[in-house]
Amino acid sequence: MSWHSHIAETVLRALAEDLGGRGDVTSQATIPAQQQARFTLRSRQSGVLAGAAVAQESFIQVDASVQIEWQVKDGEVLKADTQVAEISGPARAILAAERTALNFLGRLSGIASHTRKFVDAVAGTNACITHTRKTTPGLRALELAAVRAGGGAAHRFGLDDAILIKDNHVSVCGSVAGAVERARSYAGHMTRVAVEIDRLDQLPDALTAGADSVLLDNFSLGDLKQAVAQANGAVILEASGGIDLTTVGVVAETGVDVISVGTITHSAPNFDFGLDAVET
Repeated sequence: MSWHSHIAETVLRALAEDLGGRGDVTSQATIPAQQQARFTLRSRQSGVLAGAAVAQESFIQVDASVQIEWQVKDGEVLKADTQVAEISGPARAILAAERTALNFLGRLSGIASHTRKFVDAVAGTNACITHTRKTTPGLRALELAAVRAGGGAAHRFGLDDAILIKDNHVSVCGSVAGAVERARSYAGHMTRVAVEIDRLDQLPDALTAGADSVLLDNFSLGDLKQAVAQANGAVILEASGGIDLTTVGVVAETGVDVISVGTITHSAPNFDFGLDAVET
């Protein structure tokens, strides 16, 4: 499915949820069908914009004659009270799409803004910030695009595009080395194999068995530093587990390559936008 098709399908479901079978009965009851109007979309706080294409699709699906002029693009920094876009066209259509468009913008810009805080917190180190799979079901592609808009890097999108051996895989297989060896045999030389460990003494087995990347789950700062020293650049080291804005900087300073943070998607605060009619 193309990116535009994915957006269109997601917006279609969201509009159906909000408009139901009868549409926006309030606007139908109070605004003449032919009434035209102009609105400004403004930020009510500072942060990073994400989700412009999804918001635009929300208005266009209700009425293709709606015109949107964007003053800000995804990934650009917003100050409070920045005019983000001007929207004009049939008043009923704009008001019918308003909440769906703002819900997408608020959710995705919130993720982008939260991600940017983590990215800024590790500036000057070699670590990059990545997402996890802790996303809203059905919205993963949009939310991960928002992470990228905020300056975050890509991790695996789903279970089908990378081998990441987690603790339960290790438990079923019986050992870190056994799990990595099986994965390496299955994948061949073209596919990278990552493994999660939760103790420093598991690292030698991961290295010997041929892991390309090792996820250090809930390691202390001291153990992270030791893991970096022991690996000595032989594998990519990823820190994960309970990392927040108060700790991400010191985690990055241990020398790990990647820091995966679930909170940038599952707990990002909503970003506040306002859509206001322009009096004529």
